[in-house]
Amino acid sequence: QVQLVESGGGLVQPGGSLRLSCAGPTSIFSIYEMGWYRQAPGKQRDMVAKITSSGNTDYADAVKGRFTISRDNAKRTVYLQMDNLKPEDTAVYYCNAHRLLLGRHLNFWGQGIQVTVSS
Repeated sequence: QVQLVESGGGLVQPGGSLRLSCAGPTSIFSIYEMGWYRQAPGKQRDMVAKITSSGNTDYADAVKGRFTISRDNAKRTVYLQMDNLKPEDTAVYYCNAHRLLLGRHLNFWGQGIQVTVSS
């Protein structure tokens, strides 16, 4: 069983910043694409940002220019730097590890961490 452990969430005022971290095993960080997803109450889980093992990134339009994803494979950690936060960023954020292997999508998820943006 793969464990992904998130940290860094909490309550922040609009315009503020938070950095989320996700730590996992070496076997994951060496070859898996890592990502952050979020789910607000009553809504589906959506991709926020993802980064390949070689460092290529992709972002949801809603967070482009405000969020930055990065990874440190030596520390087995992926980060999500969130700046200029807005109330609509409020959600549970999930760390994801994904790999396509022999035509099958392999996905592992963290337990989720709450981010609340409110004054």
